Amino acid sequence: MTTQSFEIARTANGEPQYILSKMLNRHGLIAGATGTGKTVSLRKLAEYCSGAGIPAFLVDVKGDLSGLSKSGEKSGKIAERMTQFNLPDDYLQSFPVRFWDAFGEKGIPLRMTVSQMGATLLSRLLQLNATQEGLMNIVFKVADDNGWLLLDFKDLRSMLQHVNDNAAEYRGKYGNVSAASVGAIQRSLLKLENEGADHIFGEPPVSLDDLMQTENGKGVINILNAERLMRSPSIFAAVLLWLLAELFNTLPECGDLDKPKFVLFFDEAHLLFDDMPNALLDQIEQVVRLIRSKGVGVWFCTQNPIDLPDTVLGQLAGRIQHALRAFTPRDQKAVKAAAETFRTNPEIKVAEVIGELAVGEALVSFLDEKGTPTPVERAFIFPPSSQLSPISESEQQQAIQSDELHRAYHQTVDNYSAYEALQETQGQPEKDEKKSPTILEGVLSGVTGQRKKTGGGLAYDVANQMAQTARRQVVGKITRAITRGILGALTKR
Repeated sequence: MTTQSFEIARTANGEPQYILSKMLNRHGLIAGATGTGKTVSLRKLAEYCSGAGIPAFLVDVKGDLSGLSKSGEKSGKIAERMTQFNLPDDYLQSFPVRFWDAFGEKGIPLRMTVSQMGATLLSRLLQLNATQEGLMNIVFKVADDNGWLLLDFKDLRSMLQHVNDNAAEYRGKYGNVSAASVGAIQRSLLKLENEGADHIFGEPPVSLDDLMQTENGKGVINILNAERLMRSPSIFAAVLLWLLAELFNTLPECGDLDKPKFVLFFDEAHLLFDDMPNALLDQIEQVVRLIRSKGVGVWFCTQNPIDLPDTVLGQLAGRIQHALRAFTPRDQKAVKAAAETFRTNPEIKVAEVIGELAVGEALVSFLDEKGTPTPVERAFIFPPSSQLSPISESEQQQAIQSDELHRAYHQTVDNYSAYEALQETQGQPEKDEKKSPTILEGVLSGVTGQRKKTGGGLAYDVANQMAQTARRQVVGKITRAITRGILGALTKR
C-alpha cells in the first residue's frame, strides 16, 4: 500500500496544496468565523477520507451534513469552483453514510453503558464537586468488587441507594459515605434524565467495529446528529470524550500506517474543554498525543484557535484557517495566535491576510513526507463532491430504517445488571428474574425475544445474542475490576 495524496486546495496562481493520507493521524485544526467555509473544509476532508477507504466520524451540529450521501450538482457556487479548478464532471459523487443519534431520534441510537463512561467522565457530566466525585468512585468500586454491572441510570441509582444504606459497612473499607453527597448525585441524575440523557446509557452499546466500516472500497462516514445534543453542552462533551477514550483504550498499537484506521472530526470543539478540570485536561492531552499510534486522527473544528487549550493545540499538525474578524481584543488575540502557529512564508503576512480571506478561502499548511509543516499558503478549498444541501427528512429516515445496523441497535435491551442483583440481595427478586442467567440461558431467551421483534434469522440472532451475553458475563467479569480507561486513572493519581 502506498501513501495517497489529496489536493485539498489551490492557490490563486494554480499551485496545488496536498494533504497526505499517512499524515491524517497527526491531527489538525479547521478554524474561522461563522460563514467563512469551515463546514465545507470539514466535509471535504471527510470525503477524501472516505474515498481513500478510511472510515470517518463527523459531528453534525446543524443537521446539514446528510447531503454527503448524495452526489452533488454542478450548479451555483459548486459549478463556479469546478470551472475555476477545471474539475471533471465525475468529480461529483456520493459517499456511504451512516446516521447516528445519541437520543435515537434522527439516527441509529449511539449508546454506551454507565460503566464504559467511567466515574471520572460521569462526574464531570453530573457537574460533581471533589467530594461527590470521590463518592462516585466508591460506588463504582463497590460494584466492581461485587460483580454488579452498571449499565444504565437504574443501576446507578440502585447502587447509590445501596451504598448509602450500607454506609457504616463501606466507610471503613472505602472511605466516607455522605448521605448529603448521595442526595446531590441523585438530584443531578434527575436533572440529566429530564434532559434525556438516560436514553444514552444502556445496552446494546455501540461497537467500535460498527463505526469503522467500509463499503465498496470507500470508508463509511458516520454522522452523529448533534442538534439536540448541543442543547446540553455537558452531555455533548461527555459523549465525544468517551468515544475518544474508548478508541484509545480499545485499539491496539499499530505505529505509522500509510493511512489511518479512523478519523474523527469534532465540530464546536471548544465545548469539549469548557470548564474542564486541569487533571482531566492533562489526560485528554495525553490521549490526543498518543492516539495517533493507534491509527486514529482527530481534527477539531472551531471558530478561534484560542478556543482550544495550548496543550491540545500544540498537537495539531494540519491547519486550515479561514477568515477571522478582529473586532475585539479577544479577536485580535485569536488572530495573533493563529498567525504564530503557521510555518512562515515571506510572501504572506498572515496576521493581515486572515482578515482579508474570502468565503471558501483559507490559509493552509500540512505535513510533507518527512513530517515537516509546509510553509503557509493562501488558497481556495476545493468544493464538496457531494450534495451541499441536506437530504430530506424522509430520505434520511429511509436510510436509517434500511441500515443493517438499525435492527441491532434500535431496541434497548434491559439485561441482568446491578439493579436486578441488588433486588435479589435485598430479598426482593423481580418476578421474572429469579437468578443471574447463565450464558446459555441468556442466549436462548435473547434469541426468542429478538426474533419476535425483528423477524431475523436464527443464525444471525444466535450469533448476535451470544456475542452480547458472552461479552457481558465473561469479558465483563475480567475487565470490570480494571480501571476504566486512561480517564479513569485520575482516581489513582
